[in-house]
Amino acid sequence: MLLAVDIGNTNIVVGIFQGDRLLTSWRFETDRARMADEWWALLTTLAAGDRIDLRGIEGAIVASGVPQLATTFQELITQRLGREPIQVSAALDLGIRVRVDNPMEVGADRLANAVAAHHRGPGAWVVVDFGTATTLDVVSPEGDYLGGAIAPGVLVALEALTARAARLHAVDLVIPERAIGRNTRQAIQSGTMLGYLGLIEGLLARVSVELGETPNVIATGGLGRLFLSHSPAIPAYDPDLTLTGLRLIYQRLTHGE
Repeated sequence: MLLAVDIGNTNIVVGIFQGDRLLTSWRFETDRARMADEWWALLTTLAAGDRIDLRGIEGAIVASGVPQLATTFQELITQRLGREPIQVSAALDLGIRVRVDNPMEVGADRLANAVAAHHRGPGAWVVVDFGTATTLDVVSPEGDYLGGAIAPGVLVALEALTARAARLHAVDLVIPERAIGRNTRQAIQSGTMLGYLGLIEGLLARVSVELGETPNVIATGGLGRLFLSHSPAIPAYDPDLTLTGLRLIYQRLTHGE
């Protein structure tokens, strides 16, 4: 079995693979203060509930945007599982070429997303990841990671708005039926949710012009499901895209697949 860990600024997602099959996954709130032993206690409890024997873990791979927790999970995996985890970066043979000014700046989760998207089929791909940040990552048909765009995430934007405006309050994250809100709640939903759809649609249109073709598009991230089916620009959603990319990278590095 393979342990795949995606450490983000808001959430940590842990997946257990048996070959190509994702047996289970767990999502945690990112807690930088939690020690390795505490994470291990959580993992063993959840694994027992899902009837997963962690002693069967044969390898591990980690994509981390939080250096402190990368170290914590390195310690956890090394000491508790007796395995040396692969830490994803552009320095590895990922199966794609990273064609940006400074490849080492690219987040490990974005690289994993790009690998997974390129593996889905031919043509150019754009991954729209709705997480702490809303990111677009572009992969050419030849397997070149070309870069992308980074915007504040939906929750980050909404929290910033309501924190700085005394008469505005948090609202449910749902797509409103109308762009013209008839009250404050509807107006915030329109500006936030429809506003982000407009942002994504506009960026995808510009990316298509720059590529000279219309790319395949897939969304991922915790909030991606909210936007699925509300725009023809976002035709597909895979919540496990990053974990899949980690599995593909691991298999390439260890088995040459």
